[in-house]
Amino acid sequence: MNIFRRLCLKDITKIIQSEARCYSGGLYEPHYLDEMKSKTPLYDTLNIILRGYDYPILENYQKQLHNLLKNMEIDVEESWAIPPQHIQISTYKPKSDLVQSQFLLKTYERIIQITDVPSIQLPIIIRVIEAGLPAGVSVNIRPHEEADEENRYIPDSELNALKSELEELGGPSKKK
Repeated sequence: MNIFRRLCLKDITKIIQSEARCYSGGLYEPHYLDEMKSKTPLYDTLNIILRGYDYPILENYQKQLHNLLKNMEIDVEESWAIPPQHIQISTYKPKSDLVQSQFLLKTYERIIQITDVPSIQLPIIIRVIEAGLPAGVSVNIRPHEEADEENRYIPDSELNALKSELEELGGPSKKK
């Protein structure tokens, strides 16, 4: 008790402030966790979508961009290919309905997913992507969505046909 009587008000406030500094994040969290947080805001998850008609050029640029992002110490979460889309184009003879020629174009798509990008580095990344963009390749950068995950996989038509046939027969049998 004598110890507490000898302490003046200034000493007590110093002790309380030092304790508050040690437990700044919460009661049992160390103070260095706040120092590990980024000082600049971070983008959560972004998809860099590359589209093009020429497969080798698109694949080569995707590889080059992937390596560039890793060298810039950007977290590349994943990169994947989307199945190609087939587009049929027809040209007609002048002033008629007769087809002059038909073309089958394939559009290839590659997605590079990056996470925790500092807001300071994103404009630099965008300029680097645009500067090295080959002819015939377009780029789009947007936040990750659930639809991107669904478009990633090719549906198995045989499996879907077997599932529908099983449902028509009354569903799967239940064994106990």
